[in-house]
Amino acid sequence: MIAAQDAIATNAPDIKIRTAQTQDLNQLAEILTDSFHPPTGIMRWVSPILRLGIYEDLRNRLRSNSEHYLCLVAVSQASTATNYYEEIAGTVEIALRCPPSWQPQVSKYAYISNLAVSQSCRRQGVAKQLLLACDRTAKEWGFQELSLHVLENNHQARQLYLKTGYKLSQIEPSYGTSKLLRRPKRLFLQKNLTA
Repeated sequence: MIAAQDAIATNAPDIKIRTAQTQDLNQLAEILTDSFHPPTGIMRWVSPILRLGIYEDLRNRLRSNSEHYLCLVAVSQASTATNYYEEIAGTVEIALRCPPSWQPQVSKYAYISNLAVSQSCRRQGVAKQLLLACDRTAKEWGFQELSLHVLENNHQARQLYLKTGYKLSQIEPSYGTSKLLRRPKRLFLQKNLTA
């Protein structure tokens, strides 16, 4: 388990980072769905189907037991007069990725995906703690760089990544990106872990 005191100072209440478990799947699917597909407008009707798909995808990844895949969760610990419980505040996945086929000279690299924080826990340092846990994991796996994608119009996430040491590596062409469709470009960011 990665303790919260290993992270930089934040205003997050007693947050611990641990590996995701099967019993976390419902909460994780809820957080991921709300973060990436907010249930507003027509999405309100599609949200349950998306949540089920996210649940199943995540369940399959957790079952894979790959040595270079990890789903981390940030949990806040709370208690009532009668019992103690954990509430999932956020999640992130880290895995190895193969480079695109047009870059055969590049070997596998450590890659972060699906960083999401529960709406009630945002702006409290939870995402920063999850990113720092990914830094430590990538180093343990023997990698000196960590990569991720972010959409060009996701200004809050971009700001977080830049503050935590990520730099723009390339702007990737997004097929179907046009002024008509108004799809944002994907930015490929990398962080040097040896600095």
